[in-house]
Amino acid sequence: MQRAMSLRRWALVMTVLAAANLAVLLAGIMIGEFPVPMWEALKSVVGLGDPAYRFVIHELRVPRALVAFMVGAGLALSGAILQGLTRNPLAAPGVIGINGGAAALAVTAIVAIPTFPVAALPFAAFVGALAAALLSYALAWRRGSSPMRMLLVGVGIAASANAYITFWVTTRDINSVKQAMVWLMGSTYGRTWDHVWPLLPWLAILVPAALIMARRLDVLKLGDELAIGLGSAVERTRALLLLICVCLAGASVAMAGTIGFIGLMGPHIARQLVGSSSLRLLSASALCGSLIVMAADLLGRALWPPLEIPAGIITSALGAPYLIYLLYRNRRPG
Repeated sequence: MQRAMSLRRWALVMTVLAAANLAVLLAGIMIGEFPVPMWEALKSVVGLGDPAYRFVIHELRVPRALVAFMVGAGLALSGAILQGLTRNPLAAPGVIGINGGAAALAVTAIVAIPTFPVAALPFAAFVGALAAALLSYALAWRRGSSPMRMLLVGVGIAASANAYITFWVTTRDINSVKQAMVWLMGSTYGRTWDHVWPLLPWLAILVPAALIMARRLDVLKLGDELAIGLGSAVERTRALLLLICVCLAGASVAMAGTIGFIGLMGPHIARQLVGSSSLRLLSASALCGSLIVMAADLLGRALWPPLEIPAGIITSALGAPYLIYLLYRNRRPG
């Protein structure tokens, strides 16, 4: 009975989250410097209506909204996996250096090679994220990988990556770092179909892979000794989940820059809604993350038009107090 109620709750939450995502996506293609009435927006989505509206919707707003959706889902899903792997509710890709590694190599590509193709950015960011994750994994290894050691080492790697990025953007010609600076703030501004298509295959493969691995993540949450006792190949499973986490974060960071706190807020909100069972948590986290990023992008456009506030600034303004709240709530006496 309790399991059936839990499944119904999960289905209800997923339905509400999906409806909220659709509503924010629709608002995102309607609102802007060139407002589009709802009926015209709906007609334009299916290729009908006024040609001017169709151009604004199809070429400017729909791809931007889709990038925001996919980036939010990827970052939140990555954070949920990482929190399960480390058994730490404050873990996130940005905290342990995965985002920093992705950003470091992507910034290097943008600044050092002005003609670097957009389609190759996810691969560059993935290589940087993978290098950071492997370094964290290797330095944390001592007769096995320790989640806590990985977390502590990752904090140092994140700080080093930030120092490296700062060096690049302060020592290069100002014209060559403008794009990198906009990208570092975390924004979906100017995203087109050229950004959607490179990102889509990554999520189409990695999201189902993460959901398939959810049961194994549940076993890892029990602790290494108990997981081994239950027959789990702990190190292999942890490495595979970490690879999925790295790929999701790297591809997302490549397309929209370092939009902060999504990997922290998305899983926490989802956990409050559906509990800690990994399959439900991962799926709800993805929709929570996409909703946050799309809403932040919409809010950034609507606050002071025609000026736009990058989505990364909005999420950081919300995420920093949220992190303080989590630290306060999880404090322990003594």
